[in-house]
Amino acid sequence: MARSKTPSFVTELPLKVSSKQEKELLARLQAARQLYNCCLGEALIRLRQVRNSEPYKQAKNTKDKEQRIELYQQADKENRFTKYELQSFATLTSNNSKWMSDKLGAHEKQTVGTRAFNAVKKLQFGQAKKVRFKVASRYRSVEGKSQSSGLKWRVIEQKRPNRIGKAKDVRNKIKCAKYALIWNGLELEPIIDLFNPVIAHGLNSPVKYCRILWRNVNEKRRWYVQLINEGLPYQKESNYLGEGIVGLDLNISNVAFVGDNKAGLLPFVDKVPTFEKEIKAAQRKMLRSQRMANPDNYEPDFDAKVGNRIVRNKGKVKQGKRQWIKTRNYRRIQAYIAELERRKSSYAKSQNRNLANEILRHGSIIKTENVSVKGWQKRYGKAISAKSPGFFQSELKRKVEQTGGKFINFSTKKTALSQTHLDGTRIKKSLSQRVHEDVTGFRMHRDLFSAFLARHVNDDLLSLLDAQNEYPGSEPILADAWKLYQQTRSKVGASEIKSSHCSSDELSHKSVTSSQIVNKDDKLECMPESQIL
Repeated sequence: MARSKTPSFVTELPLKVSSKQEKELLARLQAARQLYNCCLGEALIRLRQVRNSEPYKQAKNTKDKEQRIELYQQADKENRFTKYELQSFATLTSNNSKWMSDKLGAHEKQTVGTRAFNAVKKLQFGQAKKVRFKVASRYRSVEGKSQSSGLKWRVIEQKRPNRIGKAKDVRNKIKCAKYALIWNGLELEPIIDLFNPVIAHGLNSPVKYCRILWRNVNEKRRWYVQLINEGLPYQKESNYLGEGIVGLDLNISNVAFVGDNKAGLLPFVDKVPTFEKEIKAAQRKMLRSQRMANPDNYEPDFDAKVGNRIVRNKGKVKQGKRQWIKTRNYRRIQAYIAELERRKSSYAKSQNRNLANEILRHGSIIKTENVSVKGWQKRYGKAISAKSPGFFQSELKRKVEQTGGKFINFSTKKTALSQTHLDGTRIKKSLSQRVHEDVTGFRMHRDLFSAFLARHVNDDLLSLLDAQNEYPGSEPILADAWKLYQQTRSKVGASEIKSSHCSSDELSHKSVTSSQIVNKDDKLECMPESQIL
């Protein structure tokens, strides 16, 4: 019988880490990485054995679904391709290596084995084309299984402040609490914002297990702890779940929604800083540095005639196996570009989360077409990377389902909302045609009208009668949304790129960048009693 699952959410806190502690943490991550690669190789071998087994071959030719599942499970058990078998292999492998056994606890070893098994399982189900063995810079996190051993979140000290002045003027209920992340002898102190209600809610909620990870922020390594809490996340008063049905039409750069009393055509990550000039200038510096440090890897320069003048052209990269030298300046510029990309991605995620909250205020039942964002990526690579419509869609689905609503997908082929007119006629339109000229005589924005029709789709069938009856009352709402979109739409120009954009991720790190280093003289901060676990 499967174990019952309870809702979870993540509370992330930065950690104060000294140079000695960081050295030990990197050594433990190195041990976890090598164990992961070993488990990944073993899982691939067992998967190959599963595919060559007789039960697996019989299952591929069996039409009965239940019998096919039983044969697949039998093939997995016979070749020891299960989660618990991989956990046992990870424990046995690490115990045979003394330094791995010293660096990792029992729970960390098992989670590393589970991580490798899940990666290969995606390969078995066709959800991934290949798996990747991790290098040191790509393995950045380790997690536990519970609060009993290994990575543990603890309150290590509590005391009351001294009384000052009259009793009426003193907070008698205030306590001082000191939290720490304990991991096999390491004690890491977190940085806690006492005035953040999200952090206070996470500290008051039960902790299932912990995860430690590092990120490059402002070209420096920063360490964080993620508390996987039991329960529902903190919800602001402004982010409430409305009532009613919301029709959604997802596009590459914007999303159209139509609710009971509100409609809108909102852009993804409006005025996002692209840093195009900065990134291109840095890339040119990288190329110059690479060419100067590796002259033997390039063909000699040559003169070419362009019009009436002679131009000196740089030689191309030589074909064949080469060794590249990356100088310190090259790596510094590379880290600078990565920081710009991180800031851009953080801003995009923050804006798309706000957009999802705005749509959820107008309804608890979301209906939208089952579009393939992966198909868009092949044609509109940079636009999809900058706007992230796939992230918005997954975040909207997660939020609405977590708060008790419904997220309904329907087929695009069966409904064809962009081609459908109000009388049922279907006429194809090119992608450049953004205005819907209905055969019944009205004009409306293409995405807004598709979102309106999405409200009346049930079980992949469009109810035209309901749409015809509701459209006269919804037309003023749609017209106002179209007019507002025409007034506010604008493209991101050079002036907007230079304007100050500060993402939520940047704000959270600006105050802790200088204080994320351990200081033994730091005083114990006081926390209200309502925020004590």
